[in-house]
Amino acid sequence: MAESGWLTRSLEQKMPYNLDYTGAISPQILKTAFLTLLDKIQNNADCHAYLSYIFQRLVIKRNQHQINLAKPTVLSISSILNLLDKHFNSIYTAEGASRLPVLAFYAIYQCLLSEAKRFDGKMLLPLESHTSADVRSGRIGDIEIIDEQNRTFEAIEVKHGIPVTLQLVRDAYAKFQTTAVNRYYILSTAQYPTDDEWNDIQAEIQKIKNIHGCQLIVNGIMPSLKYYLRLLDNPFEFIDKYVNLLEVDTALKFEHKAKWNFLISELK
Repeated sequence: MAESGWLTRSLEQKMPYNLDYTGAISPQILKTAFLTLLDKIQNNADCHAYLSYIFQRLVIKRNQHQINLAKPTVLSISSILNLLDKHFNSIYTAEGASRLPVLAFYAIYQCLLSEAKRFDGKMLLPLESHTSADVRSGRIGDIEIIDEQNRTFEAIEVKHGIPVTLQLVRDAYAKFQTTAVNRYYILSTAQYPTDDEWNDIQAEIQKIKNIHGCQLIVNGIMPSLKYYLRLLDNPFEFIDKYVNLLEVDTALKFEHKAKWNFLISELK
């Protein structure tokens, strides 16, 4: 009956749902899965594991759902910075938020390569997977620009919530000391080190400069973004590229994308 919710004759045969059920459920793979699952449940299967699997698959399916992300066309630099700061630092239940500032800087460099004379003839390498370790990928940073001879010209290491320490600077040098990189940035959302450690970091940076020649720069993420946005002819180009990256990056989850639209809706 229509009121029962069982609107297909395939499921209303007068016999139990066991492995011998004759109803014409299609496709056959679905019928087999449905009846096998019920049979296992009737025979003391671990139903908690089944439910956990179903919920996990539902979350994965939800995260794969395509969201049309907003691209506001007229935003001041201060509004963009405020928007990014909230997007980076919102509370999320899923992993992946540390990827957001990486995407922001990648979008900035996509713009700069066509606008800044320093990058004439240079190429921005594709982003590596968020879970790829630098030692395995051969990269020296999250973002890399190469020159005409395919040598690393500039690299950027982005830290989300991780303060820059003297050891972090030394670890960075260990990654690029055998390359000809011209500049290496370590950018973090965390607060600056204490005065004593900052002095030690600056001394180490000068030592690296004297030995290697690379200009190693430590800075905050938001001050760096502010500086770079001021270099762009049209800040919307950054928004356009950042949103495009949000749409396709596999490290991000549904809530990271939904948060972007929510923050846009709150703009005044």
